[in-house]
Amino acid sequence: MAEHPTGIPIQLEPLVVRVLAPNASPYTYTGTQTHIVGTTDLAVIDPGPDDPAHLAALARVIAGRPVTAIVVTHHHRDHSPATRPLQTATGAPIVGAAPFALDDAGARADASFDPDYVPDRVLAEGDSVSGDGWTLQAIATPGHTSNHLAFALPETKALFSGDHVMGWSTTIVSPPDGDMAAYMASLDKLMGRDDRVYYPGHGEAIEQPQRLVRGMLGHRKQREGQILRLLREDAMPIPILVSRMYVGLDARLVPAAARSVLAHLYDLQTRGLVREQEASWQIAA
Repeated sequence: MAEHPTGIPIQLEPLVVRVLAPNASPYTYTGTQTHIVGTTDLAVIDPGPDDPAHLAALARVIAGRPVTAIVVTHHHRDHSPATRPLQTATGAPIVGAAPFALDDAGARADASFDPDYVPDRVLAEGDSVSGDGWTLQAIATPGHTSNHLAFALPETKALFSGDHVMGWSTTIVSPPDGDMAAYMASLDKLMGRDDRVYYPGHGEAIEQPQRLVRGMLGHRKQREGQILRLLREDAMPIPILVSRMYVGLDARLVPAAARSVLAHLYDLQTRGLVREQEASWQIAA
């Protein structure tokens, strides 16, 4: 898309450059955004897919400067595969989200897992990497995936939100690795912060992050209420719930909606509000 050029560095602020990968899709929007932090030495956040054109674009931005860390928010194939050729090119360690192997028999509605992702250092809540004039502090934000991390840049009060909070859509929460209760708790955690701006993995920078996060919490609570109202009418399988809840939805996004409805149902089931019987869901007695 002309308005979203791939491979062109965009200076978001003095410490942050964004490069868009050429992997646009109904699930990645215009593509995965790689963020390069620093001036004299660098961190590369979510280098994206193993795409030669994207790697060449990153090399042009790096321009021979030392890379202190290749930082990963989570292990989906649109975020982490380029860690390996980038490490070969720069010698930098891969740090961030824990590795995770999952045999998920359910329909994948978002980018699938990167089975070859192996970090040199796993970061947990409060861990950090730093360079000349910058620090990236890990914030555990599970929900979209069990190992999802966001990264705060305290020098400018920016937050790299990965896929937990995006600039174009609510994130997919796809069980069993995705967990709706964890996702909501992670949104609550971000509400307690005072970050100035979010730089997401997909979509534009979020200039009023607290307002957006509040709206996302409200949206998920609205969907939960919608499910409960429908199940009070009658027991329903997930495809019927999706057709009633997402009228006019692009057919390509129906699998994603079904996975998020399932995540809501699992959360409601854990809370004793609904139960499953013979492939249908109903209000718990």
